[in-house]
Amino acid sequence: MKTCLERLYNGLIKENPTFVLTLGMCPTLAVTTSAFNGLGMGLSTMVVLALSNLLISALRKVIPDKVRIPAYIVIVASLVTVVGLLMEAYVPGLYASLGIYIDLIVVNCIILGRAEAYASKNKMLPSLFDGIGMGLGFTVALTLIGMVREFFGNASIFGFTGPEVYGTTIPVLLVEIVNKIFNPDSASAFVRGLNSFFAGEFSSYSPIGILIMAPGAFFVLAILTAIQNAIKMKGEAKGKDMSKIQSGCSSDCLNCSDSGCSHRLIQPDKVVKKAKEPVKEVKEAETVATEEAGKEEK
Repeated sequence: MKTCLERLYNGLIKENPTFVLTLGMCPTLAVTTSAFNGLGMGLSTMVVLALSNLLISALRKVIPDKVRIPAYIVIVASLVTVVGLLMEAYVPGLYASLGIYIDLIVVNCIILGRAEAYASKNKMLPSLFDGIGMGLGFTVALTLIGMVREFFGNASIFGFTGPEVYGTTIPVLLVEIVNKIFNPDSASAFVRGLNSFFAGEFSSYSPIGILIMAPGAFFVLAILTAIQNAIKMKGEAKGKDMSKIQSGCSSDCLNCSDSGCSHRLIQPDKVVKKAKEPVKEVKEAETVATEEAGKEEK
């Protein structure tokens, strides 16, 4: 049970696929125009990820090593088809909003990465929780990004603009919250200054429409990358191992140290072994030639 809890923590915090590993950026940027879309995409990915990890772990000793990636894709594609049909039947609005990105879960690097890195090497229960943990981490990340983009871009959260739930608009509601936190009649000039600043900002707030448009996704990516780099540099300055916080792939599979990378289809140990064989043959030929030359001199 301890291992299962560790896998949940790993996916949510330690190796969050979006905020730490910067994986799955395509759906992250494309569907987070609202918190509801982010939540729906995250949960559907989590279901596929958890079930694919479970099935791949159960079949890990049956699937031949040379065709493991195509086999993983077949398993994931089958699950995505089922999830897509269920969403179309029961949540057609969300299915229409997510569009083609539901089908693209098949080639999501998070899915294939966890299948290759963990599920194919571990037992079923830990693999299941690894998938749930990574899926929850992805869901939390997409929902938070969607909430920020929706709030600043449309002045709403989960589609609610305020009057439907609170009887007032969200900016006015925020001003009331500021007044409760920072008393406008406080004896402290600093508290009154904070109240004046935040209340003034919220009361004059108007939506930034570009944040829920395509360019807004790149603004979000830039902010996430900046935060990631800042955390990484701060950790490295303290002497911590920050190698897990990274983005992108060097494409140098031969020299890559990440044995769990889903893109690492070349097995370095086999390649190195094959590369050493010709060298060994050349050395043996040189040794024989040297011995024969020595015999001729004698």
